[in-house]
Amino acid sequence: MFIPPGFDQGSIVTSLGRMVYYTNRPEFWQGGPSETGDRLTQPTLLFLHGFGGGSSAYEWSKVYPAFASDYRILAPDLIGWGRSEHPERNYQIEDYLSTLTEFIQQTCPEPVVAIASSLTAAFTIRVAIAHPEFFKSLILTTPSGLSDFGENYSSSFFAQLVKTPFLDQLLYRTGIATEGGIRGFLQSRQFANPDLIYPEIVQAYLQSALEPNGEYAALSFVRGDLCFDLSRDIPQLTTPTAFIWGRQSQFTGPELGKRLASLNPSAIREFIQLEMVGLTPQLEVPAVTIGLIRRFLVELTERSPESAQS
Repeated sequence: MFIPPGFDQGSIVTSLGRMVYYTNRPEFWQGGPSETGDRLTQPTLLFLHGFGGGSSAYEWSKVYPAFASDYRILAPDLIGWGRSEHPERNYQIEDYLSTLTEFIQQTCPEPVVAIASSLTAAFTIRVAIAHPEFFKSLILTTPSGLSDFGENYSSSFFAQLVKTPFLDQLLYRTGIATEGGIRGFLQSRQFANPDLIYPEIVQAYLQSALEPNGEYAALSFVRGDLCFDLSRDIPQLTTPTAFIWGRQSQFTGPELGKRLASLNPSAIREFIQLEMVGLTPQLEVPAVTIGLIRRFLVELTERSPESAQS
């Protein structure tokens, strides 16, 4: 599994098993040894990957090193993905809400900035509603519950197909967890420009997809077991938030994002649409994504109620 230079692997134990995460080495990025206490005084950026065939923290690995000199970086593989444990279960929404909560409680003594993608970004909104004390701000790429405004993803043809016993495992082994399946998913679902999909990306996703029991989380996602209507929750959000949305994002275009943002303009303070970009700008245009994150780290902090009172 690809880990950028200057980063180490750690882990915590959640109620569903061991969750692996990647974090920056202080001596590499700050130019000398650093005590653990000094490390924890750095503000934390928490990078959370989305879901799809072979997803993992690799999704943010072209972005988070740019912040490693100034921030404590945490980039976990969520349960069922990457190097984290893969329990044999039909995953449900509550599994990810609870393990995300546990991860933050165990690793983040102070409020964090969460930078999250797609369905996981929608889960992060729900965690922020339940625990606003966890977060300084949210920077989210294409957040969607995939059943927003009454749409029912789980009734789609492919979702119904994957609900067929035995056929689901066959589809995963032959159609998802192969080099061709991964490349096809990236081309059709994630990238607007397929020329930007290079071999390392395909191999990183393939390695994650081939982890033992890797099919359980992926099939739960494809079946629609993890989908929900984010539009019902988003009015309750109070954490300062920015949306980044690829214009060519499949199934969740910017019109959806603008509708969601319009439900809570007091919390969702920025909406940026990127032309000729798909679902994962962090992989397709990482330099642009880095620049926008830097902008939002300043703007969301300066405009937060806490800053206004200080």
